[in-house]
Amino acid sequence: MWDYSDEVRKHYLHPQNVGEVNNPDGYGEVGNIKCGDALRLTFKLDDNGNIEEIKFKTFGCGSAIASSSILTELCKGKSLTEASKITNKDIAEALGGLPTAKMHCSVMGQEALEKAIAFYKSGGKVEEVKKSEGTVVCNCFNVTDVDIENAIKQNELTTVEEVTNFTKAGGGCGGCVPQIEEILSKVNGTSMPKKIEETKPLTTVEKIDLIRKVLAEEVRPILKKDGGDCELVDLNGNVAIIRFLGHCKGCTMATVTKDNVVEKILKKKVSPDITVQQAP
Repeated sequence: MWDYSDEVRKHYLHPQNVGEVNNPDGYGEVGNIKCGDALRLTFKLDDNGNIEEIKFKTFGCGSAIASSSILTELCKGKSLTEASKITNKDIAEALGGLPTAKMHCSVMGQEALEKAIAFYKSGGKVEEVKKSEGTVVCNCFNVTDVDIENAIKQNELTTVEEVTNFTKAGGGCGGCVPQIEEILSKVNGTSMPKKIEETKPLTTVEKIDLIRKVLAEEVRPILKKDGGDCELVDLNGNVAIIRFLGHCKGCTMATVTKDNVVEKILKKKVSPDITVQQAP
């Protein structure tokens, strides 16, 4: 159970500035209702160019609502230059902190604000704003390479798990994990661990032990983020037979997860000849 601060509870139970500004000067929308979280932020400037009115509409958890609410309070009365300096860290700190797994809610608020300001500066040209949004890396949650790079730089992230906590990227099917690793390596200037090289042919017992180790350390943590799990049932030559457990059992995305997460990681960490099948 997550431990929420009193400020988070206050803004969740009594959110401020809910709604949508009529004929807004700034308009920003991030997330996707189909993926779980979505935020629309609108604002209007006064004659001095300061944010006079700002409202939000959020579809998501309590942390998303609280983050959006406190963001609007932080923005009121500020110039666009001042507002553009508000980071997800500022949002989280104003709330008295957020659970690590909910930090993506504060990032969503910062991204919506950035898009709303970009909308104003582009003269309301939505297509022009979209050009700077980057290329989608995580299709499950519509997260771009720019989103991931910014989160890594601003929050000093070093692992895929941290990136998932701050952006949700990698928290769905897991197929984008290799791309997230590449972005981490590029931003932090480090090399990701190379795949395990077979110096000699593995015996069946050694291969089973290695597969179980990789499943425990690399695969299962990804599945457990969404309440899923898996286990090795058997090994027939280079065919690993697994059984999905928890939320992965019977999931419509199980085949995608098998191919893009389990098999991809086993090929990288155990052997490129490995294939994966689901147990009946």
